[in-house]
Amino acid sequence: MAPGGEFLPSIHVNVASVAGGYTVGNAAFFHYIVRLAEFDMPLSGDDREALDVLAAIPHALDRDEDAARLSGRGWRIVPARDDLDWAVLEATPQRLRSALARARKILWMRAAEFRVSAQQIASIEDELDAVDGVILRAEAAGVPISVSYIA
Repeated sequence: MAPGGEFLPSIHVNVASVAGGYTVGNAAFFHYIVRLAEFDMPLSGDDREALDVLAAIPHALDRDEDAARLSGRGWRIVPARDDLDWAVLEATPQRLRSALARARKILWMRAAEFRVSAQQIASIEDELDAVDGVILRAEAAGVPISVSYIA
């Protein structure tokens, strides 16, 4: 979210594997799913761990060498190898699905508190369904998923 509470106009979250990919071009998805950990709220340990996975999704053009050391259960940051590459969060399909499911649950429980509109919820749900298709294909192929964003 930009200063003043407005959504950034152009954010794309790229979710891909060798089995297929999808680009989310919805700023509400980025704000309320990918960056949900930035909201001030009490969370269980499992919820915090799930949101930390999503919060670790790197900006594609970020060259932060410290980010490359981030990892957790079922995920890690893969740094860019050269100038024509970009950093990604690499996760097992199961880990990404679990993180997204927990973010969805938290969003639904706190939608009124976060002032999420019905239109935003509907668009986020559509994007989550599309991302789940990528996850299912990666899981069937037995391959990891790479995620990054660009703004």
